[in-house]
Amino acid sequence: QVQLVESGGGLVQSGGSLTLSCAASGRTFSSYVMGWFRQAPGEEREFVAAITWNTGSTDYAHSVKGRFTISRDNAKNTVNLQMTSLKPEDTAVYYCAATRNYYNPYQRTEYDYWGQGTQVTVSS
Repeated sequence: QVQLVESGGGLVQSGGSLTLSCAASGRTFSSYVMGWFRQAPGEEREFVAAITWNTGSTDYAHSVKGRFTISRDNAKNTVNLQMTSLKPEDTAVYYCAATRNYYNPYQRTEYDYWGQGTQVTVSS
């Protein structure tokens, strides 16, 4: 079955960096858009970044543009989210997800598969 497994979360000081990884298995994802979302306590799950697997085209939320970089590793079948200049407001559970909707990767309801999430905590 399809599995998306996130790793790499943790505690980091403000201004620090973390790289999250999402290991994808169970099917071929070359026709999918892979996204990262995050959810802080009491908040809605929000779009962070997305990458189209076959073209490498990327898109970012305004709040993370210039600080976060999404990439994919075809050999390892993983999608990574490199996060730099982290701020306390980046604290959330980060989720990896997959969708076939190339035209609207921003809506969480468009995603077919989700990982279990990994906690990122940024201390001030």
